[in-house]
Amino acid sequence: MKLVIVSGKGGVGKSMLTSSLAMLFSQNKKVVAADCDVDAPDLAIWLGGIKKWDKVIPVATSVKPEINFKKCNGCGLCAEKCHFGAIKITSPVRKKISSRANRKPELNQFLCEGCGVCEVICPQKAIKMKPVQNGKIQVKKTKYGFHLISGQLYPGETGSGKIVTEIRERAEKFNYEIMLIDSAPGTGCPVIASLRDSNFAILVAEPTPSGFSDLKRVLKVVNYFSVPWGLVINKQDINPQLSDKIKKWAGVKFLGKISYDKEIFKAISSLKPILETNLKAREEIKQIYNNLYSSVICDS
Repeated sequence: MKLVIVSGKGGVGKSMLTSSLAMLFSQNKKVVAADCDVDAPDLAIWLGGIKKWDKVIPVATSVKPEINFKKCNGCGLCAEKCHFGAIKITSPVRKKISSRANRKPELNQFLCEGCGVCEVICPQKAIKMKPVQNGKIQVKKTKYGFHLISGQLYPGETGSGKIVTEIRERAEKFNYEIMLIDSAPGTGCPVIASLRDSNFAILVAEPTPSGFSDLKRVLKVVNYFSVPWGLVINKQDINPQLSDKIKKWAGVKFLGKISYDKEIFKAISSLKPILETNLKAREEIKQIYNNLYSSVICDS
C-alpha cells in the first residue's frame, strides 16, 4: 500500500507526520519511505539526520539544447518560437552592420524548460537536445530498520516531477508492505507524480484562511486521480474555531489533530524525532496512526 502525505501549502507538518508514521508502521510492517519534495527534502532531518548515505545516484531527467554554431546561420527562428524566452539572438558589438551571418543564438539555461521546440524548428539542424544531470537520489537504511529514498533537484534546474518518478521507481524495488511518500506542497508536477498510483492520501492542513483555501485546491488534484483521502489538522489550537469548521467539513474523513508546540522546533533543531520526545504531539500522532491503521490498513 502506498500512502502519500500532501498539503496545499508548505510548513504545515507533512514531513513531521511522515517521519513519525514511518517509525510507527515499521514496528509491525515492512516500510519504505520516499522523500518526494525534491526542491526542499527534509525527511532525513525529521528522522534524526543522516551523516552518510549508503548510495548517491546522479540522475538526468532533463534536457537542454546544444547549439552547433558551425551549422547555425543566425536565422533567429529558434528565438522566435521559444515560448519561454530562453533564446535570444545576439550580434557582435563591434559590428556596425549586423548581417545574418553575424547573429548567433544565446541560451539562458535558467529559462529553458527543455521542451525541444528549438531542435524541431531549426532549418539547419544546428540544435540537438542533450541530457542534463539535474539532480540526485540518495538511499539510506535508517536505524529504525526501513529504507529512506530521498531526491534533490539541483538549484536552477527543471524536471522535479520526473525526479519524483525516478524516486518512486527506485522505492518499488524494495520489499515493502507500506510505502510512505512525503510529497511537495502545492499542486504542481512533483505533487502529481507523488499521487500517481497511490492508494490513500493523507491531507495535512493548518487552521488559517490560506491553509483551508489551499487544502481545497490540492483536494481537487487528489479527487482528479480518484485517490481516497483523510485529513489531519496540525497546529489545531492556533485557531480553534476554524479547526472545528475544517473538522466538520472533513466529516468521517477526519483522522486527527496535532497541537501547536514551540518545543517541536527545539526537538527538530536537535535532530530528535517527535516519537523520541515526551511532547503532546507524540501521543496525538500515535492516535492518528491508530485511526489510520484501523480505518485504512485493516480494511485494505
